[in-house]
Amino acid sequence: MRTVNRSSRGVTALVVAALTAATLTAAGTAEVPGNAAASWCHWGSWEQPNADQAGTRAVRGPISSWTAPHLRPAWSVPIQAPTDQWPGAYAATPVVVDGVVYTQDLDSNVYAIEERTGRLLWLKEYDSHTNGPNGVAVADGLVMGATLTEAFGLDARTGRELWRHKLTRNASEAIDMAPGVHDGTVYISTVPSFLNGGNAEGAVGVLWAIDARSGATKWKWNTVPTDLWGRPDINSGGGLWYPPTFDEHGDLYVTVANPNPFVGTDEFPWGSSRPGPNLYTNSVVKLDAETGRVVWYHQVAPHGIYDWDLQNSPILTTVRGRPVVITSGKTGYVYSLDRETGRQLWKTPVGKHNGHDDDNLLAMAGQYDKLPSFPLELYPGALGGVPTPGAVDRNTVYVAVNNMGMTWEDQETPSMPPLTSGTGELVALDLASGRIKWSHPLDSSPYGGTSVTNDLVFTTTFDGTVHAHNTRTGEPVWQQELPGTTNSPVAINGDTVYAASGWPQNEDERAEIVAYRLDFGWPWASAPGRC
Repeated sequence: MRTVNRSSRGVTALVVAALTAATLTAAGTAEVPGNAAASWCHWGSWEQPNADQAGTRAVRGPISSWTAPHLRPAWSVPIQAPTDQWPGAYAATPVVVDGVVYTQDLDSNVYAIEERTGRLLWLKEYDSHTNGPNGVAVADGLVMGATLTEAFGLDARTGRELWRHKLTRNASEAIDMAPGVHDGTVYISTVPSFLNGGNAEGAVGVLWAIDARSGATKWKWNTVPTDLWGRPDINSGGGLWYPPTFDEHGDLYVTVANPNPFVGTDEFPWGSSRPGPNLYTNSVVKLDAETGRVVWYHQVAPHGIYDWDLQNSPILTTVRGRPVVITSGKTGYVYSLDRETGRQLWKTPVGKHNGHDDDNLLAMAGQYDKLPSFPLELYPGALGGVPTPGAVDRNTVYVAVNNMGMTWEDQETPSMPPLTSGTGELVALDLASGRIKWSHPLDSSPYGGTSVTNDLVFTTTFDGTVHAHNTRTGEPVWQQELPGTTNSPVAINGDTVYAASGWPQNEDERAEIVAYRLDFGWPWASAPGRC
């Protein structure tokens, strides 16, 4: 049995804390407590799908540009869902609460994994395939999530189901998001479902506020009108892909997905079956948490026609004392709004665009003669722009951009390039002005969003690589090959990074959740009670 030298362990903690302190001082992103060794076990936790209630996807901890080269695989857990379905077996961000990693695969199965060892504590099987990105939220001893059609609450200790509540109204609707949870209320939305093709005719995205303990409905809000602009036999739209975020008053901020059909139909070209701006699609909306009443909204792309959702969770932060909302989406823009009024402060294009950003306005005005002819090569494509959530630190917002285009053969027929052909870039923007500070090219499409700790920003790329880049320069610091292709984000908790290879493309790849942990080869790394 190995004997642990406690003084050696203490020295290790002091050394790593000192390295992290130096990194933090250089990065200017956080303050380190005076007693660094004593605070070693008290770093920020990744307890929400986007790390915290504000959706920052940023935590403090010992992982930095100094220590990241010492990240090593600690354990892996096989993903149960089948991999031969769109879009694979896994797309979620794990959450970590009280030493347990909770997550969900794309068959809606929920996993509870011991953080230290990777031992599977329990598995709740649902075998209900969804498009994703899905995932779970954890609060007050409950794990909350959804299948394709139902929201549920589980006992966090045992996985026993406590309640289940059907949310969808018809076969055109589905649930594919991780819920948000705040002050005893779960927030989760339906969306139009394209798993079976078509335009999801008649689907209305509805946001539900549900009592976390009982599953009872508190209120619901239709993100688009139930008459679907007069043609429910053709149209659909709205709903949420990612969780709401919450301010200090408990009010919530959501982004609403696009209207359908896109681009249009032969009979109703350019979305003419749904005239007007199609509120509240492609909008940031602030809602009163008690009632679901709209406080304000800002629509970034009225009458969307190219499947350019505004889907990423709003990020709540402060710039020079002013509360702001930051968001992004498949439009290929990053936006900053005043949090009190919804007024746009700046917007910045990122990635590749080829001149069609305002075609939606021409279509809404009926100026079809000014619109392009088919076939139409389009950037961003339907999977392009900023497909997954960004992250912020004190001065900067970080987004992973997918520079993948597509071709519309006609009003109804998209032609997608092979997923392996995409490239991307990691982009840092100034929070105050929207100015691009740096951009670093990526050889493969990034579907892993961004996650920040200290002076590192993490993402994943479709080729199965986890990347960590310096937040000041964009230069690579660390990378690791996963057991297979990935289209899911990174979570960071203390000394551990969590990523997954959720969509194997051949028999040599494996679908697994992998934990990478700091390992200096010193006694504390394997000591009982290690933080």
